Amino acid sequence: MEYRCWLGTPSGEIIESVYVAPSEAALRQELEDKGLHVLSLRAQTGLAAFSLRRRSAAIPRHEFLVFNQELATLLKAGMPLVQSLEILRVRLSHPVFKSVLDDIHQKVRAGTALSDAFAAHGELFPSVYTASLMAGERSGNLDAVLRRFVSYSRVIDTVRARTKSALIYPVILIGLAFALVSIIAVKVVPSFAEFYASFDAELPLATRAIIAVSDVIRGQFLLIIAAVFGATVAAVTWLRQPGQQARLDRWLLSAPLVGQPLHKFATSQLARTLATLLGGGIPLVHALDIAAKSTGNRHLGDELVVVAQRVREGQGFAATLASRGTVPDVALKMIDVGESTGALHEMLNSLADFYDEEIETAVSRFVALIEPALLVVMGIVIAAVVLALYMPIFQLSSVVGGGGS
Repeated sequence: MEYRCWLGTPSGEIIESVYVAPSEAALRQELEDKGLHVLSLRAQTGLAAFSLRRRSAAIPRHEFLVFNQELATLLKAGMPLVQSLEILRVRLSHPVFKSVLDDIHQKVRAGTALSDAFAAHGELFPSVYTASLMAGERSGNLDAVLRRFVSYSRVIDTVRARTKSALIYPVILIGLAFALVSIIAVKVVPSFAEFYASFDAELPLATRAIIAVSDVIRGQFLLIIAAVFGATVAAVTWLRQPGQQARLDRWLLSAPLVGQPLHKFATSQLARTLATLLGGGIPLVHALDIAAKSTGNRHLGDELVVVAQRVREGQGFAATLASRGTVPDVALKMIDVGESTGALHEMLNSLADFYDEEIETAVSRFVALIEPALLVVMGIVIAAVVLALYMPIFQLSSVVGGGGS
């Protein structure tokens, strides 16, 4: 049977390869005899029963974090791992998570390491999590590692939630403005156009422009919808091509207004991921490899791959980051201090906290400025449309008034 393996070499390199062996245990023993550490070992045809379920639904993040919190509590209380998994899998209500945990429970009961059992379902769980489990198993302090991962996940979720909630109101304002102008263009303007058509008079330029736009929208509505749909499909297809997502992420990091907050958020996520892995006992080179796969910004992930390779060759972490221009200058200085004093883990946590506060302040300031600006813009646009529609009536009234005098 073929097995796809993720292996750690004695030099610290992580490699992926496919092996043929009569059984998983035999292959694991063979690889360990060669001095390789098995990070993940998965049968190419295994887990077929779960493939359809994986595609149909994902594990709710909240339920996953609650599971880890409860597992850490049970382990700290002295409950054996197999018995802890047995208790927790019975209580699960989500069908996909329950099916996966049933498989994990069976593997662990058969002697498979917990990190390997979760890694076999790698599509459902972040690489940071499986690496943290491996570190906890090595150190014999699995419950502390689980609590650290839960804390890490909740902090990142909190920052994301605050950012999204702050941006909800501006998005609603933009949506309402677009909807209101669309209703005016499609429903109100045609009525005015019919009314003005009964007069043999030249309409003002603004009125003619609005009527022309309304005619185009109403007459080519299906074509406009098809064009928007086609552009969306083309954009998605382009993003799915190799390297395009990284190009887009790179452009976003340098874009005006949004680039700096996005760069800070990506740096904060990177720093907290590395701090979590280093705090669990993962070597820096391995932590960089894992962080490169788990970061949400693909450009930053590609840069981390290069950084990890140079650190593996003996270069300093902060110096390599500086040469690649991967993170902002403030982050570079803090990482340099942490690396030189041997307190990189603590400094990365401080860096993540610092940028989280910066992001929250920047988003709050942006929202405080954008909300009144949007209201003013909405008022100007709607007032301009209404004025353009009523301008011929004002002109007609002045003519009639002038003739009557």
